[in-house]
Amino acid sequence: MPDYRRVWHPGGTIFFTVNLLQRHQNDLLVRPIDLLRQSVKQVRERHPFTIHGWVVLPEHMHCLLELPPQDTDYATRWMLIKGGFSRALPCTERRNEARQRRGERGIWQRRYWEHMIRDEADFRAHMDYIHINPVKHGYVERVRDWPYSTFRRLVREGSYSLDWGGGRETSVCTPD
Repeated sequence: MPDYRRVWHPGGTIFFTVNLLQRHQNDLLVRPIDLLRQSVKQVRERHPFTIHGWVVLPEHMHCLLELPPQDTDYATRWMLIKGGFSRALPCTERRNEARQRRGERGIWQRRYWEHMIRDEADFRAHMDYIHINPVKHGYVERVRDWPYSTFRRLVREGSYSLDWGGGRETSVCTPD
């Protein structure tokens, strides 16, 4: 069995990739997007965190979150976000015996990928990666056309120009 090691840094800023269990031809994250937003909102009320960037694609999502000082517990936040979203959906998916025994839904991959942000360049690269993702996957031609991301908020705040990532020719570094 692999030896999974998580990085725990108080007040850390972390990039996450979270996937649905069935990634092919699945739009479960964007179809009921309001349920996902509500789950995130409820978790933030009880377990605060800052959202620097977030994109939700049909079958996976990327985000860059910052924990409060002295707080390292992003695992609980993800458990609650995923669980809240799952409980709000009707139970129609097939579940194997192991998931049934554990009382798990057959919606999410059990694990997620995280990367602790090291410096400002790392932060920028991951923010760009988050927002270019819908273009990278062919969902839209321009970043601004994808409705399920923080891009438009960041344009209003002056972090990006509206024409950033305007087409497939846009070159953005892929983070490690």
